[in-house]
Amino acid sequence: MLDVNRLPLEGAGGLLEVLRTLPDPRQRRGIRHPVCSILALAACACLAGARSFEAIAQWAAELAPDVLRRVGCRRPRPPSEPTFRRVLQRVDAAAVDRAVGAWVAAQGPLAGQAIAVDGKTVRGARDGAQKAPHLLSAVLHDTGLVLAQQAVGEKTNEIPCVPPLLAGLALTGAVVTLDALHTQTETARHLVEDKHADYVLTAKDNQPTLKADIATLRLDAFPPGAHDRR
Repeated sequence: MLDVNRLPLEGAGGLLEVLRTLPDPRQRRGIRHPVCSILALAACACLAGARSFEAIAQWAAELAPDVLRRVGCRRPRPPSEPTFRRVLQRVDAAAVDRAVGAWVAAQGPLAGQAIAVDGKTVRGARDGAQKAPHLLSAVLHDTGLVLAQQAVGEKTNEIPCVPPLLAGLALTGAVVTLDALHTQTETARHLVEDKHADYVLTAKDNQPTLKADIATLRLDAFPPGAHDRR
């Protein structure tokens, strides 16, 4: 079990305060649980390893009544699995993702942290005739926590999605790693000048001039770990 009592849920910068800014997609009549409470429980359950609606509901059902009150529940019992399912399917997923990702990132300084920017197609998530969504994510190297996600539209690619992906993250002093697709002058400029971060980019055949320059400099003869023995 995740120790909810150790998480900053209430007060300024708490998860509940962040989630209260999100609109409730439900009709006002018959609401038993605040939307911020449902979303907070779902976020905490996912942090604890839940990967389905059933797992989220089961995790919430094992919480003590005082913990449920701390997460904003008005009733002694948590939301049911159908309630989690209905709310999570109707809420603005992108807005929730940005809010929770920013809250997770705020729990510790990102300076000195390594953050991977990587894109993946979500297999099995295709809806009818629509293609499976392709997401660009910012993930902490050491823990695997997802700090932000950005959907990549069918008529574009990952490259222009990097700035909006990182917009809500304070990256001063962090190191951002990206694959060869993102070895672009504008991406490097944005990371250094706008986000005040460092970067590690891969040079492959999509950047032949840069790759040739690196070969000419013979950087393999002077790796970063080498010491000056003069």
